[in-house]
Amino acid sequence: MSHGHGHGHGHGHGTATMAAHDDHADEVRRPWTTLGVMLMAQLMVILDISVVNVALPSIGKGLHFASSDYQWTVSAYVLLSGGLLLFGGRLADLLDRRTMFLTGLGLFTAASVVSATASSATVMILSRGAQGGGAALLTPAALSIIMSTYAGRQRATALAIWGTIGSMGIAIGVLFGGILTSAFGWRAIFIINVPIGLAAALLSLHLVNRGQRTGGVRGMDVPGAATLVSGLLALVYAVEGTRTHGWTSAHTLVAFAASAVLLVAFAVIERRVPAPLVPPATWRVRSLVSASTVMAVITGVVVGAIFLNSLFLQSVLGSSAIKTGLQFLPLAGSITLGAAVASHLLGKVTPKAMMVVGLFVVAAGSMLLAGMDAHPGYVSDVLPGFVLIGLGVGPMFVAISVAAMSGIPAEHSGLASGVMMTGHEVGAALGVATLAAIAGDLTTRAGLVDGFPTVFTVVAIAMVALAGFVALAVPRQHSHDVQHARMH
Repeated sequence: MSHGHGHGHGHGHGTATMAAHDDHADEVRRPWTTLGVMLMAQLMVILDISVVNVALPSIGKGLHFASSDYQWTVSAYVLLSGGLLLFGGRLADLLDRRTMFLTGLGLFTAASVVSATASSATVMILSRGAQGGGAALLTPAALSIIMSTYAGRQRATALAIWGTIGSMGIAIGVLFGGILTSAFGWRAIFIINVPIGLAAALLSLHLVNRGQRTGGVRGMDVPGAATLVSGLLALVYAVEGTRTHGWTSAHTLVAFAASAVLLVAFAVIERRVPAPLVPPATWRVRSLVSASTVMAVITGVVVGAIFLNSLFLQSVLGSSAIKTGLQFLPLAGSITLGAAVASHLLGKVTPKAMMVVGLFVVAAGSMLLAGMDAHPGYVSDVLPGFVLIGLGVGPMFVAISVAAMSGIPAEHSGLASGVMMTGHEVGAALGVATLAAIAGDLTTRAGLVDGFPTVFTVVAIAMVALAGFVALAVPRQHSHDVQHARMH
């Protein structure tokens, strides 16, 4: 869920920097309708992460999921949307934006129909992957349509709203998913995308001008995108397989080796092709790379924790889907509150200090969840952990966005926010896979009660270790850099 949060902030900060440089451009006021259509489509994409989390137990019962199918229903979506995001961004730059937006929207909507009518776990997981691919094409195109439609103050406002939609999408998604699942059954959460997708497509044909094509597809780094996505899929498959095969089995080792070969191939291809997905110099920007790494780990923890808690609240505490949606609101609320407080403190506290403190707060919240007894209750055992984790995570997203973007020139800010968002999505997929592997059996109440303390003890240790990484790897920013980043 806090997925949405990162989405918003990641893109928002990156592109807001560009906005500031065009203030002198002739400001023609444009109607807000275009923004409305783009937000409609983006909200659908963000909601699709949190909505599915709440519906998972119902989907699992309906389609007779094995333990690993739960995790793949989430991972397939995040992996493809993350793995193809940079590729989608390059396509939106090279080809005309409206066509890319409509292609992504069409793929997303068609895949939603397949998810809604799925009769087996395999069909569900494949269609979720296709939805992720659609999202990867749609999001960068929508953002570049906003950037090219609005200028000056209007652009700044549009980007702020785009960022806020991200964090609101969390809370709305959980509640919305609960209501739809309880009232109409889980298939409704996918069917609802169809009228929204069609409306957004018709409106964008009417409102958005065809952009200019700035290049051909020939320069596209297709092998790079293919090796990146398949390498990441192999990695998640390897982590996921450890649950049934163990860490040292041939199955696991072969999968890890395949993943390593594909990811090394990606690195080699990136060096050789004329137009790589990420220009090589990007990897040398220490602030961006270290902040994106932190983004990947913290997102993995949050999305993984939400995934497990959504199963836990329903299978162990017996909450209905609607009730689960309501029980997640304090988490979404405390993330939003933490982020709001952090953005006020930015000039006074360095992003680095903010990250370290945030990580210790998340570790404390995880320890509360780990200390649960065999007969847990929501208010006594789950709620305090949720609130602490949220208060720790909120400032992290703000600090990471500022740290990642500091020192990035305006013309590269789109690419930089793409790199950060890729860390975000890939982290989510790996986090869900890793925490699910540690938890063990997700299909029974006993399995969940058993695995829960172990998972959150591991999370707490990981957060303390990550605080050490931040202390060593993230460059110290002077407060005037932060002020500069904040003004833009």
